[in-house]
Amino acid sequence: MSAASSPRVGVGEALKRSPWYALRGIDGTSTPPGYAADPKYKKYTQQVEKCLASFDNVQEWADFISFLKQLLKTFQSYQQFKEIPRKLVVAKRLAQCLNPALPNGVHQRALDVYSHILAVLGSEGLQRDLALWSSGLFPFFEYAATAVKPTVLNLFDTHYLPLQAGLRPVMKSFILALLPGLEEETGEYFEKVLALLDRLAGTISQSFFFQNIWLVMLTTPRARGTSLCYLSRRLPPFKADEDITPIVGNDIGLMIRAFAAALEDDDLLVRRGALDILLQSLRIDGVAVRKAQADDRAILMRAATSVVLRRDLALNRRLFAWVLGPVEGSQAQIEYYKQHSLELLRSTLREEMFNPSPEYSQSRPFKIFISLLDKWEVGLPLTEVLVYDAFKALRKALESGPDAGDDLKMTGSTLYEAVEQHALWNRLLVAVMADLNSGQGSSQGCGMVKYILATFHVHDEEIETIHLPVVFTAILGLLVARIQDNTAKLPVVLDALALELEILTRVPPAALKSRPPLRQERSSVTNSDAVSFACAFYDINMDDSTLPVASKRSAIPFVTAFEDIISLSTVPAKALLTGDKDRPLRDILLSSLSVLDMLVGRLDQETDTVFIAKWEPTSWLSILLQSLQEKNVSFTIVDRFLTAAIKIHQTERLEPAFSLSRRSHIETVVNVLLRYLRPSYTAYHARVVNLIWSLERLNSQPHVESVIAQSLSARPAAELQDACEAFGVLWRLTDDNMLPGVHLKMPMMSVLETLRSEDPKLRRIGETWMRCSLKSYLRVLDPMLFDLFDPNVRYAPSTTELKGKQLQGYTYERPFDQHYVNHVLETLLSVVKFGGLGFSRVARTTPISRSLHGALLQRLQTVSATFPDATYMDIIVSQLLIRILQSEPKASLVPTMQPYHMVAQNLAVELLQALVARGEVDLVTLQSLESAVVQKLFFCVHTGRLDLQNKLLHLLHSVIVASIAGSEGRNSAAQIERAADTISLQDAPAAYSKQAHAVHPLLVQTLVDGISIPSNRSLLQHWLDFILMTVPHFKETLKAVVSPLTDCVCRQLRLALTEILDASADGPRDDDIFSYTTDADFMMLLTALERLSLLSMTRTAGEQLVEDDQQGADKVAQESSGLLGYVSNVFSSDGASPATDDASLARSSDNRCLHNAVRVLYAMWDRLVIPQDNQWASREESLALIYTRARNRSRRVLEHLFRAHSTEVLEAVIDCWQEQVAARPETAEASAAYDLVDVLTSSAQNAVHMLCESISCRTPGLSERTKKTVAFADLLEITLFDFLEQYLKRLEGPLALQVWNRFLQLAKDLLVSMRDFRPQAFAALKCFAVLADKVSQTTALDDKRVRKDMQETYGKLLDICVLSGRAVESGSWIRRTQRDNLVANGRDSPTPTLRVTGTGLDEKSASSTSLPLPDSVRPTYSTDVVQQVNSYIASDALPSLRKFLIDPDKILAACNQIIYNIITPALKGKARPLDVEEDLVAIIREMTKINVAVKAWRSSVTDCLNDNRCFNSTADAGEKWMPMIKALFDTDRTALAELLGKITTAASANIFTNREYEMLLRSLNLRRLSYVILSAEKNHFLTSLPSIQEKLVDTLRNVTAPIVQSEVFLCVRVLLCRLSPHNLSSFWPVILTELYRIFDGILVSPPSDGSEELGLILSASKLLDVLLVLQTEEFQVHQWIFITDTVDAVYRPEDWSPEALLDQLAEVVGALPIPESDARPPVSHLPTPSATAAQMRRPLLQSLRQIDSVRDLVPFFSAASISSYESVYNSGGVVDWPAVERGLLEDLFEGR
Repeated sequence: MSAASSPRVGVGEALKRSPWYALRGIDGTSTPPGYAADPKYKKYTQQVEKCLASFDNVQEWADFISFLKQLLKTFQSYQQFKEIPRKLVVAKRLAQCLNPALPNGVHQRALDVYSHILAVLGSEGLQRDLALWSSGLFPFFEYAATAVKPTVLNLFDTHYLPLQAGLRPVMKSFILALLPGLEEETGEYFEKVLALLDRLAGTISQSFFFQNIWLVMLTTPRARGTSLCYLSRRLPPFKADEDITPIVGNDIGLMIRAFAAALEDDDLLVRRGALDILLQSLRIDGVAVRKAQADDRAILMRAATSVVLRRDLALNRRLFAWVLGPVEGSQAQIEYYKQHSLELLRSTLREEMFNPSPEYSQSRPFKIFISLLDKWEVGLPLTEVLVYDAFKALRKALESGPDAGDDLKMTGSTLYEAVEQHALWNRLLVAVMADLNSGQGSSQGCGMVKYILATFHVHDEEIETIHLPVVFTAILGLLVARIQDNTAKLPVVLDALALELEILTRVPPAALKSRPPLRQERSSVTNSDAVSFACAFYDINMDDSTLPVASKRSAIPFVTAFEDIISLSTVPAKALLTGDKDRPLRDILLSSLSVLDMLVGRLDQETDTVFIAKWEPTSWLSILLQSLQEKNVSFTIVDRFLTAAIKIHQTERLEPAFSLSRRSHIETVVNVLLRYLRPSYTAYHARVVNLIWSLERLNSQPHVESVIAQSLSARPAAELQDACEAFGVLWRLTDDNMLPGVHLKMPMMSVLETLRSEDPKLRRIGETWMRCSLKSYLRVLDPMLFDLFDPNVRYAPSTTELKGKQLQGYTYERPFDQHYVNHVLETLLSVVKFGGLGFSRVARTTPISRSLHGALLQRLQTVSATFPDATYMDIIVSQLLIRILQSEPKASLVPTMQPYHMVAQNLAVELLQALVARGEVDLVTLQSLESAVVQKLFFCVHTGRLDLQNKLLHLLHSVIVASIAGSEGRNSAAQIERAADTISLQDAPAAYSKQAHAVHPLLVQTLVDGISIPSNRSLLQHWLDFILMTVPHFKETLKAVVSPLTDCVCRQLRLALTEILDASADGPRDDDIFSYTTDADFMMLLTALERLSLLSMTRTAGEQLVEDDQQGADKVAQESSGLLGYVSNVFSSDGASPATDDASLARSSDNRCLHNAVRVLYAMWDRLVIPQDNQWASREESLALIYTRARNRSRRVLEHLFRAHSTEVLEAVIDCWQEQVAARPETAEASAAYDLVDVLTSSAQNAVHMLCESISCRTPGLSERTKKTVAFADLLEITLFDFLEQYLKRLEGPLALQVWNRFLQLAKDLLVSMRDFRPQAFAALKCFAVLADKVSQTTALDDKRVRKDMQETYGKLLDICVLSGRAVESGSWIRRTQRDNLVANGRDSPTPTLRVTGTGLDEKSASSTSLPLPDSVRPTYSTDVVQQVNSYIASDALPSLRKFLIDPDKILAACNQIIYNIITPALKGKARPLDVEEDLVAIIREMTKINVAVKAWRSSVTDCLNDNRCFNSTADAGEKWMPMIKALFDTDRTALAELLGKITTAASANIFTNREYEMLLRSLNLRRLSYVILSAEKNHFLTSLPSIQEKLVDTLRNVTAPIVQSEVFLCVRVLLCRLSPHNLSSFWPVILTELYRIFDGILVSPPSDGSEELGLILSASKLLDVLLVLQTEEFQVHQWIFITDTVDAVYRPEDWSPEALLDQLAEVVGALPIPESDARPPVSHLPTPSATAAQMRRPLLQSLRQIDSVRDLVPFFSAASISSYESVYNSGGVVDWPAVERGLLEDLFEGR
């Protein structure tokens, strides 16, 4: 029930009943009606006024006595009047005379005056003026001296107690006044005070008195001890069933909160006393506790249990006695505890664990739980009901975020170690069993156990040898039962198996040999199944329907676990065989095999025990082997099964025996494994090979070799190809020490036989697998030529169009005996290979006309194959082999002729290769042969023919090498003519002395297609080998070939990298991983990229000459530039000579290839890092191999490139770094680029030198000083600076010292070239600061030269950067476009680009497509550079100023520059002086921390504060400026005195002065004072309090303007928040008197709407609002005057009428008529008074800034009493300080 809802009374009646009714006329203009016409009373009043006026002249304590004597004498002279004139002022002066700081004599005199006044007034007058005289007496008793206390007590006894029921509103304050007399039990006045309190309790009712005691305990910490002292003597002991409400009041919740506050008090004795009373009068089984609200009971238990955190035995003993009850004997105590206390204790702790209060540490309830474990009668039952929830709450808290901290984790570990393990694992096992039995699919229990083991478990012998084995075997047993009766949810089974793996890793092998002993009464189940044993061991009473059927089982945990896991793995295996393809079944099989693998692994660690298990090895093996042959079984299952099976096979400690040696078993397993050696399973190859060799070692018989050989004897070509590829992988990945030739001899021979096969596919497989050479005889040459030139072989010239190219060749017109021809060619080949140089010499030197075989000559003439002087070599090469190579059968003959024709072409190529490689073919023939071979390669690539390509590439290489050698050796006319007909791919750069070998028009396209087309993947090595061996021979035509090839290789590397990253991506996969990329692919491509990149940078002699000429021209141009080099470059850039552009383009073309290469290499270096916590499982071995080899190789390539072209490589790496950081800004500090630069450069010194050189050649004004040219034009110097800054941050002190001189030189060069701010200066400043910080931590700073360089350079760089703000004002470069910026930098660079991003890779795309850089990634110096500079100055420059500049004068000069150029322009002319950018505020804030900089910033801050528009700013701005305001008044001791002087400056004598303006200035100065005090921390201005107080009192006395007095009240609110309450004790009489005056004025004559007084009333109301929120102990004794502070605020008596001031105002103001012109609905500005639980106290008028009528305050007047009571009841004394201070700031700053 609120005050507003109480019965309405008339305004007149309310006033007449009010104690304020007699205070009318306090302004001295009216007299009480009875004495209005009495002249003696007027004289009496005049005498009193005269006496009061003398108080203003009081200087020392003797003056107080004189004043009091005179006052008393005046009163005694007019005793006939029962009224005190000017009693409000008299009461204020008497209260001031009772100041504790005055001597006892003054106090005694003041009490004499009080005694006389109270005697004159009598009980009726005292009742009427109770607020006046009590406000001085009540607070005084606590501080009264021993000699004075009897007088005070006598006053209370004589004059107050007779009031009886009239003391009801003042009851709480009266109790507060008397309680200090109970502090000393042996004190002189202890009994008298006790008796007074007893009599006071009898004035109203015992229950009302005790309810006020509860309020005192709740709100006043210093009175708790004395309250408990009183209660211990007067609160009777209650029986359990006794109703205590008639004695303690109906509000049991209030009493419980009072005891809770005492139990949480900081004073140990208070806690002890509260526990004693709990034991005496508030038993936990009593009616009061049992019938209390649930929240109240939890509050009491929470407070009581908190005492254990004090670690005090006396407190703990009392708490345990209260919880365990008054009974004797441990068993009886436990029964009492479980019946009455346990549930409340459990629910309270559980609630606090899951919903922690922000007032306490999160670990508090857990620490209480741990402490309660010390008493086993309390701890053990509590553990059984709470421990699972406790760890559940711990997990929730730790997973809620990183803010949980180490404290919570440490507490959890302590709890895990302290708790009774038997009880803990009891609850955990119950939770897991509930998961498995519920059928709901929930696995919370399994997750909880796994979390506890992973987070809190450390080595503990009891847990690992007793509890974990029991839990492990029980879960397995229950799993088997649930799987077999088909009631388990598969996801739960999976979680349980994962938990079993976690448990098993922590179980020592010895713990699986025997079960722990059971208690005597349960020993009968020792040999039962594991679940029954666990239930007996932990006393778990489970429903029989949820338990498996009990059976006689082995008592050895290992045996039962082994039997169960065998059964468990059999069920999903059988399900797979019956066609169930459910994925969870496969996962269960995998998990069960993993458990089996780990379990059997424990056998190896035992030495003697043999375990006998009940199982059928043959049956289990048969089922598992059949299931492995299913297609949906993944390799991981195969891996796990084989690992476990091999371990079982090898162990000798398990019976019955198990053997894998049978041929049928080996055949099944090896065939399954061979399936995973196919190219599409590269991720598993390494593991498969290891498993095959493990099987090989198991058997004495060569079953594995036999099975593999059998697979190679397959007849179908596809199967044979797969088998050969699989065997090839096995052979490749087998180490030499495994002796593959011995163990795999039969399959090896089978593969070698394919080399002689007539099928080109099989021979290609054989040649790829192993290359060999055979020999033959020359003398059979003639018969073979005779058969090869058979007239039946008919062919005609033809032209084929393919991909837009015209290919010349021949077509077979009819079939012929190809088999025989091929056989002859094969024989010829063997002859050529065997004959070697001897055969070649004979064939080249012997003319065919000299042949003795006449039929051969005749046949040659018949087919027109001969010509004069033709040799054997000419016939074989030109007429036979080239023709066979160029021939294809007609389309109609392809099905029949193609197979044999491919054999013939293969043989022809082999023959050509053997002949050309020996250099015995002439140049003209070679040129014809080259054209034929290139066209044939192009044909094969685009028609998917792989068989010929390898040999054709070898042949082409030999032809090109031989042709180049021939062209260099002789320069015939035929060669010149041949070269002229060649279509060159690039313009000839110059005329050379010798004709170069021309590149065939189709060659480059053929090479690119050969590398790129996926169908050619298996031949990639051959193509790359060809490129690396052949391309370097082109020399003059090199670039035309290298550039497209480099781009192609880069694309392939990107694709390979993307594929391997996808294969290693984390996350669940349903099926096996398909990835074709191997480590060999990376090795091949990286080797090619290295060679091609180096070739791309190769310069010919002619090009070098052109470049040297261009450099000379550049130098002349630089020397002729203007005074400001970078300015003249602006005008000259547009007219650059074409020669410059050509040279630049040439260099750009060279660098592009290198840059693309570095881009790819950087991506590999960055991404191919093996993750530390990888979960790759079966992929691990292969992926780790690929990652390691590819990354190491990319490093070596980069090192090689760097040695050759260091600057280009370094800048390319930095460009990659820039793109990486732009795409992922979080990688800026941890990029792989820094480590890469360290790897490439021999030292940090070299790296920094190179970076500085690159910067110099790009920076205007410096570029002419260096001979270096820009290697990579797209790279901006700002990017180089950014990289340099990050690189320097990583250097240690000694390394920083090494690079100091080089960077210092760059900084000095920059400074010489700059007169105004440019972005390079800011970048250099940041780098210099990083480096200087490192150097300053070394002893190098002792060197004067180093110190001087640091000071001067840093100072100059900072001075230039400070000018950035001026640049904005003058509209210079910062307002230009991006294009203008680039030109101003002395060059016209293209827009920076960023590669198109994709999902898997930094390079993000296999193509080199580029897009313009987005705005968010562009260099940010164009628009927000000023903000960046300012932010840097605030965050880095100013905090480091003292470290770098050292000299105070230099520091001050730098700060002056910052203030002059940045701060002063920003503050100038602002309507809101404090509303400036955050960066500028931060600059001033940082500057205030520098002692020597005071002179720089003081004037700016002072000007802002003194600006009359200062408080137009927002509250947020005011809050930001508070540190600077505090610093200002800390550094200038006279500033506060000056400000105080302005407050009370005498009014001007000038008649033209505007008084309203003068009052406004005073109010502003008062507001400045409030702001200054608020800006400091608590008690900061304590020494100045007397001066401040004097000025405020003086203002209240002399200035009546409401606007000024409002500011005084605001200042008092600030003082309340910034000073300890006891420091303001002397201020209370003045504050109370002014509040009386204002609120009383409203009662007498409410102000009209729109009155000036309304602002003052609102300010006074806000002051009272804050006082009620803070509930200071000094104010509590007075607050009854303003609000109802007893339980009457909520529980109103029947005849209640408002006594407190605000309650009366609510009725008086609420009854005022509303003007018709203002008939608006009343708006409440207040929150709902009823507070929620644990809500903090905050002001009701927080959001109210202005009122138009006093009626706007009615909601506050009505709600103040009940809101104050309920906030005390609910908040636990917690004040919302941020809200209070925010309200002050919003009242100070208007934000207009």
